Order: sequence, then structure tokens, then C-alpha cells
Amino acid sequence: MSIPLPEIKERSGGCLGIRKKLKEKLKEALQAVLPIIGLVLLLSFTIAPISPSILLCFLIGGILLIAGIVFFTLGAELAMSPMGERVGTAMTQSKKLWVVVALSFLLGFIITISEPDLQVLAQQVPAVPNLTLILAVACGVGVFLVVALLRMLFSIALPPFLVCFYAVIFILAFFVPKEFLSVAFDSGGVTTGPMTVPFIMALGVGLSAMRSDKESSSDSFGLIALCSVGPIMMVIILGICFNPGEAVYEVAQIPQVETSRDVLTLFIKTFPGYAKEVAISILPVAALFYVFSLVTHYYRLHEIKKMTVGFLYTYIGLVMFLTGVNFGFAPVGQSIGHVIAEGEYKWLLIPIGAIIGYYIVQAEPAVHVLNNQVEEITGGTVTKKMMNLALSASVACAVALSMARVILGFSIYYILIPGYIIATMLSLFISPVFVGIAFDSGGVASGPMTSTFLLPLSIGACIAVGGNVVTDAFGVVA
Repeated sequence: MSIPLPEIKERSGGCLGIRKKLKEKLKEALQAVLPIIGLVLLLSFTIAPISPSILLCFLIGGILLIAGIVFFTLGAELAMSPMGERVGTAMTQSKKLWVVVALSFLLGFIITISEPDLQVLAQQVPAVPNLTLILAVACGVGVFLVVALLRMLFSIALPPFLVCFYAVIFILAFFVPKEFLSVAFDSGGVTTGPMTVPFIMALGVGLSAMRSDKESSSDSFGLIALCSVGPIMMVIILGICFNPGEAVYEVAQIPQVETSRDVLTLFIKTFPGYAKEVAISILPVAALFYVFSLVTHYYRLHEIKKMTVGFLYTYIGLVMFLTGVNFGFAPVGQSIGHVIAEGEYKWLLIPIGAIIGYYIVQAEPAVHVLNNQVEEITGGTVTKKMMNLALSASVACAVALSMARVILGFSIYYILIPGYIIATMLSLFISPVFVGIAFDSGGVASGPMTSTFLLPLSIGACIAVGGNVVTDAFGVVA
């Protein structure tokens, strides 16, 4: 049985089409990453001098980052998005509610465990065993993916769900140790990363395509928003259950190298680890695709071959991206934050953070996926350029507030409570399609670039001013 979906051939257009897309992706990646590289170079030669070895690592990381974004976005377009759309359509065609519920939970659970950022989160939550946290968060995403898909199938409005769930979260938050609070809210953005977003968003498109009502396209957004609720709630509940007396975060040491050969040696030691990590992450998703294609026979042989190439591109892109940000961007972020904050003009962190936030969101791989889908669903009414501008401006303001919190040490509640109240109240008065897009943007804009550059920037600044890393530095993702 054939499912109405644009042929993958149309997406790739053969060899010439792939070359054209590679050029487009390269242009987008350069526009996203070069401003960040330029800003870091400017800071390193002026008010925030860093060691030549760290700077060299950063430049190598920048090259890997650009290549990683190119391959990942192309791979997501060839494999992750088509797979999600067809799985969503197949689930709807089954017309069995238990099938939708069971598959939704299974998909949410598998995709979340495959998310590389979840491993990073597990290391950052003190007093909770890593496996316990990973399984709990994966269950949380699975449950809320079920809720999100049922909401779509029964055409229930998104704002009431968001108001109720966030009200529960903030009530529970008053009973959790303060050391868990920032990390809990960070987890909502971290676990909806480059593996999760393309698949889940495409899943929503597949389900909405089977509905004939006029609200179906707007309901395809909002899945990421609800899936972000699960990790926050689960980490808060774990914090209440474990209730440690004190939580101490151990800051990762910046590797010190003296020569260019030492940099190469460090890279050779680092690269295989991320290659293995991404392989472990992507294999369950690829296995899910091949099992699905065997059971349903929805794919032709040439489609399977092209999607296999897409998975390969996704793998190569994620390996390059994660190696680049962890090898080059995390150390330079922590160094710049520390140098500026311990100087006489620590207040400069606020405008510098805003500028970095403005540009860094465009380097997030999942942002490109969201922007493409928004432009497609809205028929070009909301363009990628408009989305980039809106996300960049909002993240700039958010990072400026985060840097002010690091310097002044005030509670994250003073930002989160008014922010969520305003956002949820506004959602009651605007078009439903924008509610889903808006809250999805929160999860999409806070991905691996945020957790490996902005978070180290906050940590470095927090150490320099003598603050508590767990309570003052964490929260920038949230």
C-alpha cells in the first residue's frame, strides 16, 4: 500500500540535486558559524586572551562544526524526516488507539535514549545514578509523546495542556532541592536535540496529513513542546525522591596542550569516543526504520537505499558536530567566561552573552529542521529568515538575563515564573499554529551548541565570581 508522500527523489534530485543541496547547506552553515568564530577571535585578541592551544582547538572545532551541520541537515532531510512522516501516517492508518499509544511510547523512549545530549545531562545531575536518570527521562518523553499525539488525533487545543502541566511542574519545584532546579529545567531543552527533533516533528506532519480538518496543519506543531515537559517533570520527581543533602558539580578540566602535534594527538584520542557515542545513538533509530520497512512494505528498494545514505550522512554530521563543539567550543567558552568575569569589567558578560546568543542559535542543527517545516506548513507566510530573526533576538535576551544571573546570583525563579506565565497567557489569545511553533522553538533552540558553549561560558564566569555552579551557572538552557 502506498502512502501519499513526496518521493525522496524529489528531495534529493539525484546526484546533481545532492550537490546543489550540499552547496545550500554549506552556505547556511557558514552564515551560522562564521559570526561566532569571528566574535570569539575578536574577544581572544582583545579583552579575553586565551592560550594559543585552546584557540587552535577552537578553529579546528569550527571547521568540524561547519561540516557537521552540512551533513547532518542533509541527512535529516533524506532520512529522519521521511521516516517520521511515514511512521506517523502508518500509525494513523491502523485506526487502533492501543497501537498509537504503544508505538508512541516506544518511539519516544527509543529516540530519547538515542539522544547524545542525554548522556551529558546524566553526568550533570548529582546524586542520581546515570542509568536511573536516563531511563526516567526516556519514560517521561515517551509518556508525553503519547499525550501529544493523542491531543493531535482528538483535536484538543494545546494551551490548556501547557498551562496545566507547567502549573504542576512549578508546584513540584517548590519541594525539590535547589541544586536540582536549574538542571531540571535545562533537561527539557537538552533532551529535545538533533536526534529527537527531526523525527518527532516529522511524526507530527505524518499524523496531521491523515486529518482532513482545517486545523490539522497547525496541530502538527506542539509535539516538541509537550515532549520537553516530560524530562523537566521526571528530573524534579527524581530530585524529590533522592533528596540529597548537598549536590556538588565537578567542573571538567580544560585540556592543556603545548604544540600543534599535541592538539592532533588530543583530537585523535577524542574522535573515536564521539564516533562510538553517535553510533550507539543512531543504531536504534536505523534498526527501527528497517524493522518498520520489513513489516509494512511501505518503502521501495531505491527509497531504502537513499534513506540508508541519509542515515550515513546523519551519522557523519553528528560525529563531526559533537567532536567540534566538545573539542573546540566548550574549552574556549569556559576560558572566555572565566577571563571576562574575573576582570574589572565583568558586566561586559551581559552584552557579550547577548551577541553570542544572537548568532549561536543559528548554528543549532535542529533549528534548521524547525524553520524548514514552519516555512513549508505556513506556505511561505513565515519564512526561514523571519524565524531566524525571531529566535536570534529572543535567545540574545535570554542569554543576557542568564549572564546577569551569574554575576548577581539571583534565583532562576525570577526569570522562569514570569516568562512562563507571560508565554502561557499569550498562548490563549493567538493563532493555534503559532502556539505550537512558539513552544517547539524553546526545545529546538536549546541544543548541543547551547550545552557545550553557552553553558561552559556560564560555568567559567560563575567560577571566576565565586558563585555556586549548580544553582547559578546552570539554567542558561532553560
